[in-house]
Amino acid sequence: MSRTTTGADGTRPFDDEAVLLVGHGSRREKSNEQVRNLAVGLEERLGVPVDAGFLELAEPAIPEAIAGLAGAVSAVTVVPLSLFAASHVKNDVPLAVQQARAEHDGLTVNNGAHLGIHPAIVDLLDDRAAAIEAELGVDREADDVVAVVCARGSSDPDANGDVHKLARLLDEGRAFSRVEASFIGVTEPLLDESLHTVAKRRPDAVVVVPYMLGDGVLTQRIRDHADEFDEEYPYVDAAAGDPLGTDSRLLDVLGDRWQEARSGSVEMSCDTCKYKVELDGYEEDVGGARAMLRALTHQETHADREDVDDDPHTHDAPEKHVAVCTNQTCAADGAPAVLESLRQAVRDSEECDARVTRSSCLGRCGEGPMVAVYPDGVWYGGADEDDADRIVSSHLDRDRIVSDLVDQTL
Repeated sequence: MSRTTTGADGTRPFDDEAVLLVGHGSRREKSNEQVRNLAVGLEERLGVPVDAGFLELAEPAIPEAIAGLAGAVSAVTVVPLSLFAASHVKNDVPLAVQQARAEHDGLTVNNGAHLGIHPAIVDLLDDRAAAIEAELGVDREADDVVAVVCARGSSDPDANGDVHKLARLLDEGRAFSRVEASFIGVTEPLLDESLHTVAKRRPDAVVVVPYMLGDGVLTQRIRDHADEFDEEYPYVDAAAGDPLGTDSRLLDVLGDRWQEARSGSVEMSCDTCKYKVELDGYEEDVGGARAMLRALTHQETHADREDVDDDPHTHDAPEKHVAVCTNQTCAADGAPAVLESLRQAVRDSEECDARVTRSSCLGRCGEGPMVAVYPDGVWYGGADEDDADRIVSSHLDRDRIVSDLVDQTL
């Protein structure tokens, strides 16, 4: 097959290139079909072949998808269907792209950016909020309406920061009395916390806008929280709306990301990327070598795709989850130092397999710092930095409860 030369702007003719739209992949085929439907829409929009590939849980994987396109075109542009740039966008997709470049001689593989912050997305969220207002029978121009943008939540502070930026942009120039950023998991503020805080303002209504692509488990969880809040606070009308879905405005964003990638003008936020700069609490994630190792490990985890239905997700959860209360009372008693001591002791240990995270409240004010170990259901009270080593060396390493620290067991 002959290879076509590039034009004056460095791009290729449309008949010699293709796009690979990369979704996360899901156990729910409905979510995978959403990616494929967007790929069809993007192909119609751009006038070039667009295939769908997946990071995990669904087929084809990125290497197979690129291999399927390699024989027909001389350039493939990979565009992640990801809302924010967390580890998948920063590690896994670039690794797959680099491997494809090595495996397919003569094939140009461009790596595009995530959806990110885009005017079309702000406009789409505004419409989702307006639909909830219509359902509740309120009008932000006449009533006191608060909007809460609820995202999935990430272990990447850069991605979480973009949620707050998106909420601020939704607030600018619109008649909401306030727009809050919130998360359904992983990081804070959690949706429940945000809703209860908003209730203190006694607004007429709260519209919860899920910042999700698909209508899956997390979206339903957001709706459930909104419904529970609506029942608990009868003086505030509240409801959650629909996710982004396959709205045509997403094609506007994906088209821009494709054009940026094929013309070599992709911009990524590196000033606050935990893989590029050292951020407090994320020191272990800094550095290209660590990021590459994480991506290689993750790729190997999902290497066996012969039948994803039999083993839809092979990530091994940690054996134990340690939650440290860092609410005001516990924080004043030294909880942040206990948290960091536990994390350091876990990193130093060669025996335990545990994840240590902060908790907003464990409901034992005045008895902290509180440390809860799951799935054991053991809560330690009044822990200090020196106790962190004991909790790790005895409980996490050898399953021996530190009895003199036990506050309660569940």
